Amino acid sequence: MKSLTSAGVLLVASALSIGCAGPDSLNPREAGFVPLFNGTDFDGWKVDELVTRHWSVVDGTLDFDGVKGDLWSLESFEDFELLLKWRWEGPSQGPIERPVIEPDGSYRKDDAGDTVTVLVEERDSGVYLRGNSKSQVNIWEWPAGSGEVYGYRTDGSMPATTRAAATPLACADRPVGEWNAFRISMVGETLNVHLNGQHVLVDCVLPGVPASGPIGLQAHGSGIRFTDILVRPIVADD
Repeated sequence: MKSLTSAGVLLVASALSIGCAGPDSLNPREAGFVPLFNGTDFDGWKVDELVTRHWSVVDGTLDFDGVKGDLWSLESFEDFELLLKWRWEGPSQGPIERPVIEPDGSYRKDDAGDTVTVLVEERDSGVYLRGNSKSQVNIWEWPAGSGEVYGYRTDGSMPATTRAAATPLACADRPVGEWNAFRISMVGETLNVHLNGQHVLVDCVLPGVPASGPIGLQAHGSGIRFTDILVRPIVADD
């Protein structure tokens, strides 16, 4: 693991300033955060022709053009805490009807038994955890808000408690064009997600999630930027 450079200290300070304060604010023992993105190039990330065609470093951010090509860290992680900022860029994918999700993870139904939907400007991305697309923390414009784990919420074989816990407790997204701040922790099979200072996923157990794997930024057709990406491995004596 890289040492925390002066640039990393500045990144930590920046991350703390955009939504990680309050009840979930960092304390001195969490000073082990290190940059996963250095703000200048793709050092630490898996780069191929597809990535270089659709991802670029712009003004200290990782900029995705909304075409294709997921971006993966070279390093794998077991238990960890991740800070990052994200912001939508460019036009949406157009208006699409998306379902209203109930707190238990099911879709809301009307009196006729049909799924209740609302019209949204479609935008979609996410953060893959431990190299696994199913354990993805979604970023999107759905009514439920960003932070849910779609792969587990929609899996009927999962326990009801998991499907409910994979559903955000609140829509904490900021308006399109503004920066949002994730704080994500993965310990064993248990996931916690804070978005803009709100604890939107609380102790969500993901049965069968891989024990280790890289962190990925999903390309799902929407332009998006990421920055201030920092990670802190969590060890047994933390």
